[in-house]
Amino acid sequence: MVQIASLGGRFTEIGEELARHGGLTLSRWVVLDAVAAGPATVAQIGRMRGLARQSVQRTADLAVAEGLASYIDNPAHRRAKLLMLTERGRESVRVITVRQKRWADIVGADIGLAELGTARAMVEHVTTVVARHEVSPSD
Repeated sequence: MVQIASLGGRFTEIGEELARHGGLTLSRWVVLDAVAAGPATVAQIGRMRGLARQSVQRTADLAVAEGLASYIDNPAHRRAKLLMLTERGRESVRVITVRQKRWADIVGADIGLAELGTARAMVEHVTTVVARHEVSPSD
């Protein structure tokens, strides 16, 4: 568990560095990347990214204030607006994505395809098992 947490911390550092190239923070990149393929509500983004709706709302509001995204009407729900990238936001996400893919290709080549497949399968398995054994408040 400690090794996974350490790796997660390192990925966060790398994500922050990659996000800076697009003029964003990691949290803004995560939220904006969620709507790169198309608009979504704050609640949908939270579910997609495993984030609390309130934190997504704060990040989305900041992105809108900075001109990286905008809210548009949602034909499926009168009150739940859709978050959509502006051209500036789309360009920021594009710059980051290009660098992230280049970095991931280098790391992936160094690890190797077989090992990546094994690691992916193991992480999926551990995630499934951990979900069955949540820690209760009495533990």
